[in-house]
Parts: sequence; C-alpha cells; structure tokens
Amino acid sequence: MTVERNTDIEIRLLIEAIYLKYSYDFRDYSGASIKRRINHALRQLDCNTISALQERVLHDPTTFMQLLQYLTIPVSEMFRDPEHFLVIRREVVPLLRTYPSIKVWIAGCSTGEEVYSMAILLREEGLLDRTIIYATDINPQSLEKAKQGIYSMESVRTYTENYQRAGGCEAFSNYYTAAYGNAIFDSSLRENVTFADHSLATDSVFSETQLVSCRNVLIYFNKKLQDRAFGLFHESLCHRGFLVLGSKETLDFSAYSGRFEALAKPERIYRKT
Repeated sequence: MTVERNTDIEIRLLIEAIYLKYSYDFRDYSGASIKRRINHALRQLDCNTISALQERVLHDPTTFMQLLQYLTIPVSEMFRDPEHFLVIRREVVPLLRTYPSIKVWIAGCSTGEEVYSMAILLREEGLLDRTIIYATDINPQSLEKAKQGIYSMESVRTYTENYQRAGGCEAFSNYYTAAYGNAIFDSSLRENVTFADHSLATDSVFSETQLVSCRNVLIYFNKKLQDRAFGLFHESLCHRGFLVLGSKETLDFSAYSGRFEALAKPERIYRKT
C-alpha cells in the first residue's frame, strides 16, 4: 500500500511539474490511464523511477517531447467505425448543405486520419470547397505528421475497407499516391485545413462551427475535464450545430446532457438544442 501511495504521489508531482514547466495540463486526465502511460514510458525511456523521469523532464525538453508521445497516444485510423461516417453522410450532410459556408472543428486530431476521412467525405458530397476544417491537437509531432498526410500502405488496406463500409463513392486509391511503401494523400484534401496546437484542458474556443468532432479523446479525461470540453464544444457550435463523439463516449450524465439532443445515439452524433 505504501509503494502504491508513493507511486501516486510521484505521478502527481510529475504531472504538476509538466504543467509548471511546459504548460501542458494532464492534471484532470483519468488517473488509471495516466498511470498506465507513465509506466510504459518508464520502460521505454530507461528510467527506474517516476522521480528520475521527472528530473530528466525538468532539465531536458527533448525527454519531455519523448514522454509527450506516450501521454497523448497518437493512434487512429481512417474511417474508424464506418457506421459513424455512414450516418454523417446520410443524416448530417443534408443539413450541412443548408449553410452557405461550413466550419468543422476536429478536436484531438492526432496524426490526421480523422481529418482526411472528413475531407474525403465532404469532397464526395460536394461540400469541401466551402468548408474550413480546424484540426487541433496538443502534440506537435502528431500535427506535423497530419500535415504531411503520409501513411503506411499496410494501414491503407484497413482504411480502404473502412472507407467502402462508410459509403465511399470512389476508388479509395484515387485519394493517394503510392511510393516506397507509403501512401501520400492528395494535398488538395488539406487546402482548407488549418492545423493548430490546442489543449482542451487549458485553451478556449476560437471559432463558430457547424460541426465538432472529438472522437476517442474524452475517454482519457476525468468528469471535470470532460465537462470543460463539452462546454467548449457547446460554445463553439452554432445553433443546431452537430457534435460527434467516439463510440465509447457519451453526453449522458455530463453537465451538458440537457443542451444537446441525440440525432443518432448509437453512433454518438448529437445536435445542440
């Protein structure tokens, strides 16, 4: 019990040190999730204790950037949960068509798979040219990968299957060029995309939007931080705007549950009331 308590204290001190030194706020992330990630980072960064990791992080920004990769878990895939995108295509897109211009915020965009999925869907529905997409994340290395739009061909096989199940209208290969074992996605897909560093824990809203997508991010937050994020999304969305969450996330029991209605609850798609 003493060892466990000491570990919890060390984790709190590390998270506080990161916030004070680098202004990255993980204080309201899920405790179990943070502990799991830090323990994994200890092995990868060859540190015997969390206190030793804290000392390195405080004195070496490079170590912090390495740790950040473990704390933010940049894992995604294109057209993940295809049914979700199929509902967007069938239920949300017809309503988006009624706006003369569209702004979409993809919060926690990681390495960009969600961004390209949305851009492809909007292009096929004739809406990409009048859409601005804000793609945000707290991990600068993930954002850089998102800007490049280069993914392994091995991953693209899964993306292709997802795309087809999500109601894709073209050959998925039309959207990328294969070279040296990688797929380089068409740069025109990101012409209207603004990639930006943004923290749901510390930053504010930056634009009025018609759709906010934040998938598989809130599961790593505690309730307090989830409510803060929901508040940002509510403030960002225009009247009757759409909020899209991940398959294991819900507005139920949040402070904002009464401010949205479910458009497609199984797919976690809501409308601001």
